Amino acid sequence: MKYRHAYHAGNFADVHKHVTLLALVRALSRKDKGFLLLDTHAGRGLYDLRAAESQKTSESAGGITLLDTQSDAELGGATPDEIVDYLQSIRALRKLTHLRQGYPGSPLLALQALRVQDRAVFIETQAEEHRALRQALAFCDKAASSECADGFARIGAWLPPLERRALILIDPPYEDSAADFRQLDSAVSEILRRLPNAVIAIWYPIKQERDTRLWREKLIARLPKPADAKQVPTLVSELWVQPRDSRIGLNGSGMLIINPPWQIEDRMRDWLPWLHQRLDLQRVGGCSVLGEMS
Repeated sequence: MKYRHAYHAGNFADVHKHVTLLALVRALSRKDKGFLLLDTHAGRGLYDLRAAESQKTSESAGGITLLDTQSDAELGGATPDEIVDYLQSIRALRKLTHLRQGYPGSPLLALQALRVQDRAVFIETQAEEHRALRQALAFCDKAASSECADGFARIGAWLPPLERRALILIDPPYEDSAADFRQLDSAVSEILRRLPNAVIAIWYPIKQERDTRLWREKLIARLPKPADAKQVPTLVSELWVQPRDSRIGLNGSGMLIINPPWQIEDRMRDWLPWLHQRLDLQRVGGCSVLGEMS
């Protein structure tokens, strides 16, 4: 595997994924009972955008950099709460890590929002990235474990959790997209078999519209049907900054959420268009939110 996320850290897809993740953590925290956060493809946890920019390898100029210029005063009023939460979390982590242009990966961002009754498990397959992840986790004093292992293979070892509540983030590298999509299908079935109420957040790239749509529709159609409902609730959030069938590479970012928490769809319909307006400078993209409830 050659994939290194440092090149993509803080790009528009990262922003979309991380605002969504933080909103999910906050939604699950409305109940007092703790939950397990399981991140199957965690990465290194913390990135230095200044180092990437010095090598001219950073995509952050089209993502977090477009939002970074907002002052605290500008974050009030019409700015959605989820965006304010996201940007304030990044600023707090930069202060904590002493990295003026630091950017947290999913582990650090989510871990900062967890409560004392919550737990986190981060799995990363690459040894070098895992070493960096362990160093990054030292900045937070929350209950967290990490493993250098295959995230798909380790799902069964952590589910069902003692808390009987879980948020599972699945974000594979998609170097071999067909193989990753097949493993995703199997992973979702295994998760729901072990914990039917698990909230599953799957990030996926939008490169070719037809391929993405067919995979997503097939996965949703194959979800196991609960005994007391017509279907498993799902929520699809997509943001694209290029035409969805463009051949330039990554056109957009998708989040498929299974068993979405209450009100998350309504809130997403507020903050996602706001985000699209600020990230799609050429006005050639779009965004959509599609919910299917039981």
